[in-house]
Amino acid sequence: MNDITILAVETSCDETAVSIVRNGREVLSNSVNSQIESHKRFGGVVPEVASRHHVENITTVIDNALMEADVSMKEIDAIAVTEGPGLIGALLVGINAAKALALSHHKPLIPVHHIAGHIYANHIIEPLKFPLLALIVSGGHTELVIMKNHLQFEVIGETRDDAVGEAYDKVARTIHLPYPGGPHVDRLAAEGQDNLKFPRPILDGYDFSFSGLKSAVINTLHNKQQKGEDIVPEDVAASFQASVVDVLSQKTFEALEHYKIKELIVCGGVAANNGLRTRLTQMCKDSNINLHIPPLHLCTDNAAMIGAAAYFYYMNNVRAELNLNGKSTLDL
Repeated sequence: MNDITILAVETSCDETAVSIVRNGREVLSNSVNSQIESHKRFGGVVPEVASRHHVENITTVIDNALMEADVSMKEIDAIAVTEGPGLIGALLVGINAAKALALSHHKPLIPVHHIAGHIYANHIIEPLKFPLLALIVSGGHTELVIMKNHLQFEVIGETRDDAVGEAYDKVARTIHLPYPGGPHVDRLAAEGQDNLKFPRPILDGYDFSFSGLKSAVINTLHNKQQKGEDIVPEDVAASFQASVVDVLSQKTFEALEHYKIKELIVCGGVAANNGLRTRLTQMCKDSNINLHIPPLHLCTDNAAMIGAAAYFYYMNNVRAELNLNGKSTLDL
């Protein structure tokens, strides 16, 4: 069978990313332009600013990806792009760039679900083995997904309010840590004690809720300030992270046990969290579960993961017309 080389575009949030991926696993290039410095002063992503940066950067990032891969557009078999979910303005920049490439170079256009991309980031490192359970943890998503084959997604649990990464950023802001807050909270947590005993929000089934936990952190700090008590940021971080890790690991292992699954993959930006990685690694070792977590550069948003997923969309004849639109919400 001939090699399939896909140019993939990802602009769902604040990363302008383009990658060239061959046969779903061989990453020829993975060009990412991060906007963190621009959004840091606002304490979070400003959608209009993100969109403007995508417009400014997309052409350069496409050129860089092609140059790094040392391939021409003639060698590209298809153009893939994140259709959603994400920030609608940001998505539209990538989609319109991908449509322009597809039209001008007569290439098929492949729409890819952002969460599918995160899951398939693991496929780049090691082929997915089924059945598997995927725990997706990022700034916009917290989900548990069962897969019995390629592109067969069964969402068994999701967040009812804040995503876990969003909660990390908000808690980080309350203890005056810079954006993005997740890595800073993770670093401080290793130096503190779980002595504030924040609640562990456990819902029926496999859904998650982190809004109440976030409020508990804010209220605890407010009460301490009113009483003139010292606030130890390391202990706040450690107590918050202990609650998050307890909830995520408990729900995940309940699902693994109930569905009798031995393959667990963890993906999304929060998969880079050391506290979560350490807990899941130990629990998987104790339970004889095969754990797969991609390297850090494939945890955060990137286009290589979109190219990996797009290969299977391509092989299943999934195509989009040139009227493809972005979707801020999109079922998996």
